[in-house]
Amino acid sequence: MDLLKKKCVPCEGRGIKPFDRAEAQDYVDESHGWTLSEDAKEISKEYKFQDFIGAINFVNKVADIAEMEGHHPDIQVHYNKVLLELSTHAIGGLSENDFIVATKVDAHNRF
Repeated sequence: MDLLKKKCVPCEGRGIKPFDRAEAQDYVDESHGWTLSEDAKEISKEYKFQDFIGAINFVNKVADIAEMEGHHPDIQVHYNKVLLELSTHAIGGLSENDFIVATKVDAHNRF
């Protein structure tokens, strides 16, 4: 899976079903530090920075990636920590789009 080379595709109206637990786990196993929720409908990861400005700069980079992909995470900021949660709301669970965004966020967080 070279998710860095892929682009998110809209799921609405295409009959796409969310990943089952096994499929989601296969993708999580390929990710770095992402956690699969108990119900297998969401992945999350917390990032820690030196200070608040570092966290906000990261959030801005995530926003750029999300806009380019048309797929947006839920973001929580707690001073120097940022929690990202990804799920494909249109299908009520996880899709490859979530892992594409997760992979691209991680690739851009190596600064």
